[in-house]
Amino acid sequence: MDTATRGWLNGFIGVLIFSGSLPATRVAVADFDPLFLTAARASIAGALALLALAALRAPRPTRAQAWPLVIVAIGVVIGFPLLTALALRHVTSAHSIVFIGLLPLSTAAFGVLRGGERPRPAFWACSLLGSLLVVAFAAAQGLSAAPAGDLLMLAAIAVCGLGYAEGAKLSRALGGWQVICWALALALPFMLGLALWRLPASVAGVGAAAWAGLGYVSLFSMLIGFVFWYRGLAQGGIAAVGQLQLLQPLFGLALAAGLLREAVSPAMLAVTVAVIGCVAGARRFSRPR
Repeated sequence: MDTATRGWLNGFIGVLIFSGSLPATRVAVADFDPLFLTAARASIAGALALLALAALRAPRPTRAQAWPLVIVAIGVVIGFPLLTALALRHVTSAHSIVFIGLLPLSTAAFGVLRGGERPRPAFWACSLLGSLLVVAFAAAQGLSAAPAGDLLMLAAIAVCGLGYAEGAKLSRALGGWQVICWALALALPFMLGLALWRLPASVAGVGAAAWAGLGYVSLFSMLIGFVFWYRGLAQGGIAAVGQLQLLQPLFGLALAAGLLREAVSPAMLAVTVAVIGCVAGARRFSRPR
């Protein structure tokens, strides 16, 4: 198996894991404050990351790698989890999942700006088509119904794309699991303090589903998924492998329907299937001539 194929395989596994993030967050914010949830998931993952770094005796990042790690921490450890948790107070997970279709375009754009990649014009056409389908769907549902939730999701997509691209670029030198572990460790003091500040007075009313949601986003969404994802982006290319995120809405909608019993309309399915069709074209034209 060549490096590019391994990259697509690792990226696919990462996308599968990330697909459960929004449904799990939706369940968790029913009983947890969004700020506490964001801080708690990062604190739990950060503690596990420190244990992994110590147990495996990972070398410390260089001074030049410190600022990129800060960007990763702001984008994927703090920004995306917090903004999506706040958004899910206003919209359903099924609605928010469709916005994930914008992540490939955001990731590819930052891959050009931060990673120096130069995909062909046809790649941008495929990526833009998939993103436009997502935006059209959101507009058809009526953005005025929950403008705060939609704006929060758009902001989440922007900071997440930056964090993905920066982390993938850094993974080429530092390694995929080291990048997310050091980013989590870097954010741990701040996030632990925030978690203690927002700690609920009582957890007696927190249901088993909310605890399970917190466990999933802490272990899988915040740590394990990124090990595969950053490795895949570094091996297969940020812009190219990033298009696998177009598959995430399909997996996420299936989880929202199966686990949360949320309504998944035919329009949602149609948009999801359509954007998936853009993946093949984007992959084909991801490399410069």
